[in-house]
Amino acid sequence: MTDRTTDPATETFVAHRNLLFTVAYEMLGSAADAEDVLQETWLRWVDVDVTQVRDERAYLVRMTTRQSLNRLRTLQRRREAYVGSWLPEPLLTAPDVADDVELAESVSMAMMLVLETLSPTERAVFVLREVFDVGYDEIAAAVDKSPAAVRQIAHRARRHVDARRPRQAVPPSVTSAALESFRRAAETGDPQALLDVLAPDVVLMSDGGGIKRAALRPITGADKVARFLLGSLGRHKRAVTVAPTVVNGGPALAVHVDGELDGVMAARVEDARVTGLYYVRNPEKLSHVGSEASLTLR
Repeated sequence: MTDRTTDPATETFVAHRNLLFTVAYEMLGSAADAEDVLQETWLRWVDVDVTQVRDERAYLVRMTTRQSLNRLRTLQRRREAYVGSWLPEPLLTAPDVADDVELAESVSMAMMLVLETLSPTERAVFVLREVFDVGYDEIAAAVDKSPAAVRQIAHRARRHVDARRPRQAVPPSVTSAALESFRRAAETGDPQALLDVLAPDVVLMSDGGGIKRAALRPITGADKVARFLLGSLGRHKRAVTVAPTVVNGGPALAVHVDGELDGVMAARVEDARVTGLYYVRNPEKLSHVGSEASLTLR
């Protein structure tokens, strides 16, 4: 029997695993589903005659993309029946991910929600081309389209994303400062301090998945968002702490109740004020934040 812990196929897969995970996660918005896709890719990869593979990285990306597309189409049907707002599963990422500005933006909550508005094929093409700079011929093989069709899809997807992506790139230090002001206001229950850091047109989305209490629809406006947050945090009769963390390549906050992780809040910051809040409370989406390990993407 071949020892698959040391054979070339295993070594190649392990060498590219972070890349494959990131491709799958950006397409699916779920770390758990991305892990399943990697398992399926691995099972197929070990049956491949690697001596016949010219470009192992491209081959693995193609396999991962195809498995992700199959799973994405299934997930989209499930999400139609999802209770309340759906948010991507937050990932506890290594701080150095923020140094790769393009990668950090591509896995941010705000961008992941923009990617949700693309069709499965558009999403695959956009992720492979714009984030990982995969060639059109390779993408065409992955999505079963001609290179000419892929170029058209890439152009359409890029135009769609550009119209919806955050207006400006914000340094992590600016986001961290705004979130620290937000954290102090939330912990002290100071409504005016909270209003000072929220943009007038701030939008809050909360995801409880029908398991935890959450707003069923996005909440818009500083006054409404402040009331919702202070009401939510003040409702607990136990010790509530809000601590800084790093998820999806950027600063975020982890909310703990009596020492247990209750939710994760990522933010979009523009002009030093919070314009978007993404509050994930669904416990099924918090396992990759509750663990000690942080993920290194790519």
